[in-house]
Amino acid sequence: MAVLSSSSSSAMQKGIVVTIPVLFLTASLSAVIFFILSSSLSPCSCPSSPSSQNYAIVGDSRSEERISTSREDIDWVKDLIRSNGLHMHENVLRKGINPRTREQQLQDLIQYKGISHYEGDEASNHTALPCPGELLVEEHHSNYGEPWAGGRDVFEFLAEASRLKPNARVLEIGCGTLRVGLHFIRYLNPGSFHCLEKDELSLMAALRYELPSQGLLHKRPLIVRGDDMEFSKFGSDVAYDLIYASAVFLHMPDELVWTGVERLVDKLKPYEGRMFVSHNIKFCTRLGGEKCTERLASLGLESLGKQTHDSLLFNHYEIWFGFRRIKG
Repeated sequence: MAVLSSSSSSAMQKGIVVTIPVLFLTASLSAVIFFILSSSLSPCSCPSSPSSQNYAIVGDSRSEERISTSREDIDWVKDLIRSNGLHMHENVLRKGINPRTREQQLQDLIQYKGISHYEGDEASNHTALPCPGELLVEEHHSNYGEPWAGGRDVFEFLAEASRLKPNARVLEIGCGTLRVGLHFIRYLNPGSFHCLEKDELSLMAALRYELPSQGLLHKRPLIVRGDDMEFSKFGSDVAYDLIYASAVFLHMPDELVWTGVERLVDKLKPYEGRMFVSHNIKFCTRLGGEKCTERLASLGLESLGKQTHDSLLFNHYEIWFGFRRIKG
């Protein structure tokens, strides 16, 4: 009995040693086979890489993005105004959180050195960079002789007239406080908007107020101070799809304008690139006769004539003169 028990026990031990690995391997193999079969039989519903998928969607939508307002858009907003019973009223000062005029706000900023609620030692415990009070009350929005909102009209015309895409390069001569530039910066890829501006307060308004307040610092526009039509700081190999000057050449000596135009020709993309000048081109027409056309041709430029663009917001239209580069 003892012997039988011993041999039975030994057999059982041997059976256990053999059976568990076999069962484990069998189960594992079955699971692998089942996974392969189920994967091949059922279509994969897994999404593609989020980054590549988003890039395709964003790229497609941006490249087909409409810039100007459509007739349907206008009809829609008119219906919304009517359905809400809204009426045009005189622009009067009303009670509110801050019913003061710009002049009153500026006086408070000067008198109280800001609008901070800090007291004592806490007065210096903040992150704000110094900002002129004139910018905080947006006085620079009234420096153009026409509403600040007109910048959108200028952007719409120029972007569509030059068939601009988000990956284009744009140079503005005299971008001021970015009344127009903000719209280009928002539309274009980062680093694609360049500007030459001479006025210090305008530059301060653009860099210290407009870009931060619009959330566009990440777009990294290249804005350079200068008044001599010198463009070397923008790089020697840059090629622009659009170069424009809005009511800037009117205030410059003719020969300085011609110097700038001559320097810009090589920076404008041949044939497809566009250069636009607003209001008039007296720097050219003052030459008289065919001399304007001849001088443009000597530089490799061709006039595209005069175009106008109506404003959506007020009774006003812009006059633009277009040019293209005809030499590669």
